[in-house]
Amino acid sequence: MNLHDWIDELSDVLDIEAEVDEGLLADLTKSAATNVEHLAAPVTAYLLGFAAASHSANPERVEVLAAKAQKLAEAWDRPATAPDPDDIDDDVPDDSLVDHTGELYEV
Repeated sequence: MNLHDWIDELSDVLDIEAEVDEGLLADLTKSAATNVEHLAAPVTAYLLGFAAASHSANPERVEVLAAKAQKLAEAWDRPATAPDPDDIDDDVPDDSLVDHTGELYEV
C-alpha cells in the first residue's frame, strides 16, 4: 500500500472527500520538523487542514496557505534545541551579606 492508497482509505474511514497533494504536505512537514522540531510536522499538517476547512479552501487556496506555513517554518529561528527564553536561568546576585530583617515577602 502506498501513501495515495492510505489517503483514499483514510478518507473513506473519516467519511470525507479530500484532494491531498502528498508532495506539498511532505515538503511542508519536512520543513517544520527540520526547522522547528519533530512534532511540529503533524501539528503543522493538522493546522493546515483546519485552516483549509475553516476557509472552505479549494486546492489553490490550500497551496497558498501551505506556502505561508512553509515560509514561516523555513524562517524559524528558534530550533528545538534552543532554550526557551522564559526558562533561561539568569544570574541571581549574591545578597547573603544583606540584612533582610523586618522585610516582608509576598507569597
